[in-house]
Amino acid sequence: MRHELIRGEKTINLKPKIAIIGCGNVGTRFAYVLTIKGLARQIVMVDIDRKRVEGEVMDISHGAPYVSPVKIDAGDYPDIKDSDIVVVTAGRNQRPNETRIDLIKGNLHLYEKIIPEIMDFAPSAKFLIVSNPVDILSYAAFKISGKSENEVFGAGTVLDTARFKYLLGKKCNVNPQNVHAYILGEHGDSEFAVWSSAMIGGMLIKDYCVMCDNKEFCNKEEELSQIFEEVRNSAYEIIKRKGETSYGIGLALAQIIQAILNDENTILPVSTLIRDFLGINNVYLGLPAIINKSGVSQVLKIALNKKEEENFKKSAQKLRNVIEEVGLD
Repeated sequence: MRHELIRGEKTINLKPKIAIIGCGNVGTRFAYVLTIKGLARQIVMVDIDRKRVEGEVMDISHGAPYVSPVKIDAGDYPDIKDSDIVVVTAGRNQRPNETRIDLIKGNLHLYEKIIPEIMDFAPSAKFLIVSNPVDILSYAAFKISGKSENEVFGAGTVLDTARFKYLLGKKCNVNPQNVHAYILGEHGDSEFAVWSSAMIGGMLIKDYCVMCDNKEFCNKEEELSQIFEEVRNSAYEIIKRKGETSYGIGLALAQIIQAILNDENTILPVSTLIRDFLGINNVYLGLPAIINKSGVSQVLKIALNKKEEENFKKSAQKLRNVIEEVGLD
């Protein structure tokens, strides 16, 4: 990892430098994970509530004796200059009696202010979009910024996929790191599980189930369906219990950041611009992509069965309809 010390009259710039725009629960948890993992040498946290963020910075910084050296600052847009990656979590939640389209329009107006500010001070940074609806706002950031598609991408279904692997591992009593499976499409209600290529330990799920010790007590089709439903409803259930979700996404974002900074060529289902896949174009959706220092190096046009292809097309059409309804094109 490259550490460059640049001394000016008042500031010290250290590399890698990560800027976080919007530091509510998600942005703050993400900063904490970055600190623990030692991925950044400098973190700049920007939020409208500067006083609260200053408190978060103090709190995280006090753990300095127990982590890799990192400089954490509460700042404003000029302070994000020379950032390697800008992570945008800013956005508001849906209000009572407000439609989803109203929410999207509100966050689009916010992005029309945020993205130009980022371009003014960190135009060469990679943009990682986290705010919801993440697929729509990733597309908006791409259109507003004018940056290349490989440098603007969203968190996509990286967290959904992690939930999927966790629940499959729990059900099958194996380490989720040995589960290889994807949730693709929209990060939302139209997402779908790619069962046709889901694997445990190099075996397709259908083959693993035959040799599983629990096969006599497991209704495979029913239980696998329940796992997907639990994945899709996870956020609703967590919010019902604690009001928000932030730890899981903080860890998922760190995985994306690590892949970029370490030039790992890690494959993750980020939200990226779709070009000529199943007849779909000009929409951001979750597909497996090779992530390295260039951002999205390559989008993998994964083989899907007929039902999965239909699900992907439905998800794409749903988002394309929203894009047209809010006038993004």
